[in-house]
Amino acid sequence: MRDCVFCPPLRYRLNAVADLPGADAVLAADDEFLLMPDLAPLADGHLLLVTERHHRCAGAFDDELWARARAWRDRIAGLYQAAYGAADLTLFEHGPAGPQSGGACVDHAHWHFLPGTAGMRPLVEGRGLPGEPASPAALRARLRAGRSYLLVEEDGAATVHPGDGVPGQFLRWAAATALGDGHAWRWQETFGLPRGRARFRRTLDQLAACADSHQ
Repeated sequence: MRDCVFCPPLRYRLNAVADLPGADAVLAADDEFLLMPDLAPLADGHLLLVTERHHRCAGAFDDELWARARAWRDRIAGLYQAAYGAADLTLFEHGPAGPQSGGACVDHAHWHFLPGTAGMRPLVEGRGLPGEPASPAALRARLRAGRSYLLVEEDGAATVHPGDGVPGQFLRWAAATALGDGHAWRWQETFGLPRGRARFRRTLDQLAACADSHQ
């Protein structure tokens, strides 16, 4: 997928455009996943877990890859505990069934992580998008039916919501609004600007040492 910004050779192109570290900003990795700061972070500690190989979304994972992704989720909770004093986290994903659908900007599987509980779910459901318990089977069923989904985990509970027809970057809006910073939620609005660059570097500094200790 040579035109995908999360696949080689473009994987770190946007980092270079923003004059931020690329491969050197990867906090941890294995043969299936890369963990790195978001380039347009909504808060300190905003991370992306990106698949090494090209998958459309987590709904395309088999059971083994799903289990490994969930193990990464637990590892990230440990990083947040070490860096910020609490293991609570928020996870969200746009699951596109078609090209850039379901609010997705990039058709390559990646989970967003934020430290703490943002309170996104009430905002999502307030837009008429009810949730049901998320599982790999639930995500796969939606994807196989050609339906996009929204995945939200907070307070230790993961839910999947309808994603067809939602605006682009809808979950970034929900996260930014819940965090009280809803005026700048599109990644293009903060990418490469001083505030976003400072958050990126703080996140890298805060979590790098913790990541080394959690290898």
